[in-house]
Amino acid sequence: MNDPLDQVAAVAVVVIGYDDAAHVTDAVRSALAQGPAVREVVAVDDCSTDGSAGLLARLAATEPRLTVVRRRVNSGGCGSPRNTGLDAVSAPYVMFLDSDDVLPPGAVDALLGAAERERAQVASGLCVRRELPSGRETPWEERLYAEHAVIAQPALRPRLVHDTLCVNKLYRTGFLREHGIRFPEGRFRYEDVVFTARVLAAGPRIALVPDRVYVWHVRRSAERLSISLDRAGVDNWRARTHACRLAYDTLLAAGQKQLARAARAKFLDHDLRMYARELGLRDAPYRRSWWELTRAHLAEYDAADWARNPVAPGRLIGRVVLASPEPRDLPRLRDLAARPARLLPPYARTADGTPVWSDDLPRITLDALLTRPVRLLPLAVDAELRHRAGGARLRLRLHELYGRLAEAGPRAVDVEWRRREDGRAGPRRTTALVRTDGTDDTDGMADVGRTDDTGRTDGTGRTDGTGRTDGADGCEGTWSAETTVDLAELAAAGSGTWDLRLHVRFRDGASREVTAHARAGAGLLRRRAVPSARHGVVLVQPYATHSGSLALRVASGVRGVLSVARGRLRRLLH
Repeated sequence: MNDPLDQVAAVAVVVIGYDDAAHVTDAVRSALAQGPAVREVVAVDDCSTDGSAGLLARLAATEPRLTVVRRRVNSGGCGSPRNTGLDAVSAPYVMFLDSDDVLPPGAVDALLGAAERERAQVASGLCVRRELPSGRETPWEERLYAEHAVIAQPALRPRLVHDTLCVNKLYRTGFLREHGIRFPEGRFRYEDVVFTARVLAAGPRIALVPDRVYVWHVRRSAERLSISLDRAGVDNWRARTHACRLAYDTLLAAGQKQLARAARAKFLDHDLRMYARELGLRDAPYRRSWWELTRAHLAEYDAADWARNPVAPGRLIGRVVLASPEPRDLPRLRDLAARPARLLPPYARTADGTPVWSDDLPRITLDALLTRPVRLLPLAVDAELRHRAGGARLRLRLHELYGRLAEAGPRAVDVEWRRREDGRAGPRRTTALVRTDGTDDTDGMADVGRTDDTGRTDGTGRTDGTGRTDGADGCEGTWSAETTVDLAELAAAGSGTWDLRLHVRFRDGASREVTAHARAGAGLLRRRAVPSARHGVVLVQPYATHSGSLALRVASGVRGVLSVARGRLRRLLH
């Protein structure tokens, strides 16, 4: 008679690691803790020099399900050790786990249950990115895992190409071996992009579950950054474009034309936007090399790759890069790459009135903006924070976009601060948007009357009930708003980094979430120490994020101020 335990012990977990003695045993234990469904855990040590192999060997001496495989030569990547582990497993299903991550309780049961119930070759679930040490979690490709689903063929759900992770999935071992699906060997970055394409090209039946099945630890302060975080060198971008090209070729060669085109669209919307946001952090040689590599990659795209949603942010960035032999408009491209996207002025037109990217790039047309829903428009809002006694004033300016906003009728804006470390909502206010004539004052912001949080003005710009100011009728300029920022209230909600989020409300009740472009000026983005009756002192530093958005670093009390000082000292020393 078969042992009931043998019947359910169906999964192998391959854990790979290199010089990660601080975390590898936690990863292995999280796999073993999944329960009787896990038949074996194969820990592959990629020739570590920090004692990792010894830790694993001692753990294996007490855990019969754990097998340790030590590679004799370091591979330089993640693909080879995963292949080594795949060759060693005997269970009918296999999963992959990195040494610095963990499987949450119930992950294997959720995936195995779906795979068995639906007769699927692949089962996939929700991965969360957990920032350490803050613990903030962000779901990865959450839209895919909103509910249970069975996909008979990957082409029926092109969005699958966006989830290129291999670690939040359970694979039927025989399926991988039958189709010869393996990871690229050696020092190959973004190996999971190619592996996932090979899996999809084989046309598996896929089960999706809404359960959390993987926790991806993000340690930005680590001495050795992960591949996904170590983007300072242009070789990282070269490796990424190479992996995306191989993924496309793999899908196309398998006759999966729809998935291949979706993979190119994913590159524009995700990869290109992520790196474009960071161009301002790089030096001139990096920018030139990045621009050249990107143009060469995008030159392989055909007309159909650009036809759908030509003004979608990633496609628009790609069109500008492809049309320009040298780097240009980097601040504007950075804001367009933000999420949500912002298209900053100037808003040029040709002689016949066609909206275009700029006067010197008239072939980059933007006429699709004239019919795009307002909720999808890349609205641009400038933000300035001015310190005042006991607090600060936030001034906002919403730019007209080829007449679309005048049609929609902006009425008000919800101003919310959101704590980055944990996503907590902070102080929130609503203030009216007032139509202005677009004339700038000495420091670049339209001079409008201050409004309180009900939208009333102090006499410099009366409203007529339609949102326009007296004398601004017919002007396609801007809408302005101003509100207070109670720094003590913000500090009471918690020290940390606070991101500004806005919801623009329109005449018909619709709204659009936007972020605000941090507008610099004399003294506008300087750190200030503000007296506080509750905290003694509140240290506030407005700054522009990598994507150009306005954010605040807030530290309260002596302990908070000292923490900021120590952090600044560490940055200076490094």
